[in-house]
Amino acid sequence: MTDQLIIRTEGLTGRISLNRPKAIHALTTPMCFGMSEALSAWEHDDAVQAVMIDHSEGRGFCAGGDIRMLAESGAKDGKDARAFFHSEYRLNHQLFTYDKPVIAFMDGITMGGGVGISLPARFRVATENTRFAMPETGIGLFPDVGAGWYLPRLEGRVGQFLALTGARIDGAECLALGLATHYLPSEKLDEAKERIAERPERIAGILGELSVTAPDARITENMARINRFFASDSYEDILEALEKDDSDWAQKERDTLGTKSPQTCKVALRQLKEGADMPDFAAEMAQEYTIGAHVVGRHDFLEGVRALIIDKDNSPKWNPATPAEVSDALIDEIFAPLPAGEAWTPLAR
Repeated sequence: MTDQLIIRTEGLTGRISLNRPKAIHALTTPMCFGMSEALSAWEHDDAVQAVMIDHSEGRGFCAGGDIRMLAESGAKDGKDARAFFHSEYRLNHQLFTYDKPVIAFMDGITMGGGVGISLPARFRVATENTRFAMPETGIGLFPDVGAGWYLPRLEGRVGQFLALTGARIDGAECLALGLATHYLPSEKLDEAKERIAERPERIAGILGELSVTAPDARITENMARINRFFASDSYEDILEALEKDDSDWAQKERDTLGTKSPQTCKVALRQLKEGADMPDFAAEMAQEYTIGAHVVGRHDFLEGVRALIIDKDNSPKWNPATPAEVSDALIDEIFAPLPAGEAWTPLAR
């Protein structure tokens, strides 16, 4: 078991605390394996009636995955990157199909991989510290960990908006959109965990008692704009709609999209469109693994990591540089099925 996790039983619950505070608890391959092993052991343990997932010290729940490792692997043969995606997506699917209640405490930064281990949970607790985002278009990756399943099932076109812009939303907004099930003050989390450990059959009641009225959700004020400007599954149509409008909001979002990888934005729109019709979560994860295996060694991901994480000049040179240059054939390549024997499969249960 890795020291990047704190795994124990408390009362009648299993508890997993992410433990990489210097990396804002970003997931690694050993962490994914460790979480899966614990969940498998508890699934058939009558002494464990529910599972709690949180983080140890620090300001974030989980900032994502080990992006630097993914880029270093992608620049070579991509083997380690594919191994990470495979184990992470198995964990995501395991949580999605888990028989016992899972409670995820999304206290602080919840991005990328952190989204993948919180949204499958039956109970998702946001706080005043929650900062939720899927920022992958900014580094040439794509909104994975099941985002192709969750985002198109949100109200209107807000899923497409979040996927393309990487917008950060707070705990109140998560609650309003249904990404969180409860909103608690962070000072009440310890009490919630203690009470749940003692009485896991009362999870809903305990969280309900400790919940407070969330502040106004800012994103709800923009829903009409989001539904209007992000209505199309064509990236060019979205850009054109924003450019034709002279409002500050439209120009701000157009400027934001101008910093993103055109390739990744087109991938995201197709991913969400197809994800809306996926027969089950496993099918979505299989497709996302296919996309990930293709994307991780491509120029835009390597360049995005260089510009935003390694050199930090924040000036990625995307290639193709414009949406018009991102052909349908290129996107088809990224979605092309993997060779026999290389496809993603769920964890044997």
